[in-house]
Amino acid sequence: MRPPAFRPLGPLGPAARRATTTRPGDARLPAALRLPPLPADAAVDPLGRDAKLARLEAALFLADEPLAAKKLADAAGLADAAEARRLIGRLRELLDADGSAFQVEEFAGGFQFLTRPPYHPWLVRLRRTGHDLRLTPVALETLAVVAYKQPVMKAEVEAVRGVACGEVIRVLMEKGLVRVAGRDASLGRPQLYGTTKKFLQAFGLKSLSDLPDVESLPKPT
Repeated sequence: MRPPAFRPLGPLGPAARRATTTRPGDARLPAALRLPPLPADAAVDPLGRDAKLARLEAALFLADEPLAAKKLADAAGLADAAEARRLIGRLRELLDADGSAFQVEEFAGGFQFLTRPPYHPWLVRLRRTGHDLRLTPVALETLAVVAYKQPVMKAEVEAVRGVACGEVIRVLMEKGLVRVAGRDASLGRPQLYGTTKKFLQAFGLKSLSDLPDVESLPKPT
């Protein structure tokens, strides 16, 4: 008996593209056992994540910095930032229901996957890259002055601290926590300094308005 001849597939037109929504392997099953075709935005995993939610989750997973809702919407092919925020709410519900080690947090003007605090002791054994953000008390004091008084000149920082701060500011800039935010209009047009997006990330702040009120801070003894 001669084997049946193979018929080459034609170009993928609209009808063929619609056919691709059938489930893999259905063609080999009897008609009675085949599942109904998948809709265009069908669930892609057993946890109920539809295609849009899965794309948003993938974008968050790959991001190495917080992504604004508009940027997430663009990356995941969503209608707008409002839809991205709605899906983020749904993703948070799913992660909580799963007992996931991950959570989606909003800070530094965007959203990012973070591990939940109880898992931190195990993660520090694997990841050592956070050491480059360790700051001395002097650096922390200088950073605090910049954060609360920005945009601020170096001379103003030194007036508050009572010591030269040029080298400390340089170190803070190398760590990506402080940036040049412009120039003052005074004689010589000295540089003005401010904090960066990395500063917000490092301290878990959504924006500078989340800095604690100075009056609420503990007074030095």
